[in-house]
Amino acid sequence: MHSSRGTVGPSIGARLDRLPVTKRHKRFVNVMALGNFFEIYELFLTSVLLSTLKKSFSLNGFSLSLFLASTVVGGFLGAVVVGRVADKIGRRGAYMITLSLYSAGTIACACAPNVWTLIACRFVIGIGLGGELPVTDSYLADILPPARRGYYAARAYTCAHIAVPVVGVLGLLLVDKAPFGVAGWRWMFAIGSLGALLTFFARRGLPESPRWLETVGRRAEADRVTTTFEKSAEAEGWRPPLAVMTEEAVPPPVEKRLPVRMLFRAPLARRTALMAFLWGLGPIGYYGFSALATLSLEAKGFDLSSSLTFMTLSFLGSPVGSYLSMHIVEKAERKWILCVALMIMAVIGLAYGYAQSAVMITALGFCFTVVANIKTNATHIYQLEQFPTSLRTTANGWLFSLNRLSSAAAPFYMVPLFYGAGVGAVFIVGAAAMLLAATAVAFGVRTRGLSLENINTASPPEGSPTAIIPSPHTRATTRKP
Repeated sequence: MHSSRGTVGPSIGARLDRLPVTKRHKRFVNVMALGNFFEIYELFLTSVLLSTLKKSFSLNGFSLSLFLASTVVGGFLGAVVVGRVADKIGRRGAYMITLSLYSAGTIACACAPNVWTLIACRFVIGIGLGGELPVTDSYLADILPPARRGYYAARAYTCAHIAVPVVGVLGLLLVDKAPFGVAGWRWMFAIGSLGALLTFFARRGLPESPRWLETVGRRAEADRVTTTFEKSAEAEGWRPPLAVMTEEAVPPPVEKRLPVRMLFRAPLARRTALMAFLWGLGPIGYYGFSALATLSLEAKGFDLSSSLTFMTLSFLGSPVGSYLSMHIVEKAERKWILCVALMIMAVIGLAYGYAQSAVMITALGFCFTVVANIKTNATHIYQLEQFPTSLRTTANGWLFSLNRLSSAAAPFYMVPLFYGAGVGAVFIVGAAAMLLAATAVAFGVRTRGLSLENINTASPPEGSPTAIIPSPHTRATTRKP
């Protein structure tokens, strides 16, 4: 859509920002959620299957740490490489790469004859998973209007986090069974592979990000994709603002391609450092609960069946917390939501580490999962708003890679700490990491309700309004879901 009377039309970003959320937006959010569902499924599979795989493959000491680290090392590589690839070839092409790797690795994992094949397959899975999250976050940032960006990004993660209790239930049903003579843990890997294939075909209908197309000079394609969003909005009763069609005005800035070195120069360097600190400390704070949960419960005297039951009940907090985040992220600045969530996690995590009764373990596990998912969603939303379009997936990928690297290192000091100093020590270290992360995030920039172009042109002053102020280029009626 172009303006008349000789005026220059708004940028692609401005056209996308002035739209309400339409059925088309929601459909693409659901497709993102489907892919994330199986990613979350895979991430929590380790926690559920760890005790079983430990016995099946005689994992101990170094081999146990190597198994735990294999996926996250692959994730580190995937995040670094695929994140940069997505800024070079586009979000859609990168999606196909990540899903292909994940699906192939998962089905191979289901057939693994020995521990070394299993570790190698987990490494391939990690590459696919490592690239998935940064691309998903960038795509959601690119297409969602600012007034509801947090809500619908959180909605995508909420749908995905239904995978957490699903993994727990499947673990109870399959872990100690062998349907048709095949070990239950193999069935659980196979289910993940079939889900990835389903997602692959669903994502074939995704358009390329119009914001990305504009930054690489493919303006005509960007215009066509944006026009489809506008036509969808018009079919639902929205009309283009008259001011855009008639008023002489200077168009909003169009983002240009930036060199990678800008991530380490002002004003982006501060954001890069802050998010690196957050992602680096995150795995330390969460590791005791996510990866060592069944082992810590066994150390407290509970058998495998009881441990899996406690974990499944705790995992029910995942979709609950993610759902709550949908209604919280637009109520306050993302950074303050993050700070509060991290501090609460530190307190609950410590209590969980020292709890002995089944009731307290289950209750604290549920509460920890609820708050952890509020924190996780807020982190994703905050990060997807931090960087310019041409560097967004590169930055997301590098930061996720730091998260994977930290996760890969965690087994090599957390497992010895667990066996040497006990469960409590693991959660003390985790609580300290969360409190440090909360302190760092407090110095972050504001992003809620602001257009991506405004956030990445200059950081708004602290005293200015947090909601985006409609202009002739952005004024529109935004609907509630």
